[in-house]
Amino acid sequence: MTATQTKDLSVAEAIETRVSIRKFVQEPMDQGDLHEILRLAGLAPSAWNFQTWRFAVVQNPELQAKLQEAAYGQGQVTSAPAVIVVYSDMEDTIATVEETAHPGMGEEGRAGQRKTIEGAFGGQDVAQRGQWGLSQANIAFGFLMLAARSKGYDTVPMLGFNPQAVKELLGLPDHVQFAGLLPIGKRAENGFSQHRHSVERVTKFY
Repeated sequence: MTATQTKDLSVAEAIETRVSIRKFVQEPMDQGDLHEILRLAGLAPSAWNFQTWRFAVVQNPELQAKLQEAAYGQGQVTSAPAVIVVYSDMEDTIATVEETAHPGMGEEGRAGQRKTIEGAFGGQDVAQRGQWGLSQANIAFGFLMLAARSKGYDTVPMLGFNPQAVKELLGLPDHVQFAGLLPIGKRAENGFSQHRHSVERVTKFY
């Protein structure tokens, strides 16, 4: 599918057509599409429904140029009309954990969420529980790429950047941990086709 896509791709189609794109069409993202992609990514599952992920969407060209510097000059950061910074904020999760309790569970559920998170993470330091939170944010990162592709957009996941520089640039707390940067837009060129191991190469059946 190209920029003329009018029908959402199925999950299988999104998976099979997702490739990493580093050059994008120079046009702003449709903000309705962007919001829907983020909404879909936010439906990712997480342990105890804690939803540790957070998104910072960068669309300001001047800020993107600075973000590119923090990403060691990689061109896709400014080629894309937007860059979604996906990170985990476990400390915010802990502070607001009652918000993650399902409304149908009532006050008992809200109290249960607090008890669960204090029991599981109260004895850990910030870095330890931050690493656990990142494991949950990584799930949302995957959902985000597929949601984008389903809407006809392309992405490239990035881990090559200076985390501290990105925190300072975006004003993020020092304790957050990054799942990655995700430039997003319409492809201006095709990337390499998928080249993956076979099921048999990576799987043991018992």
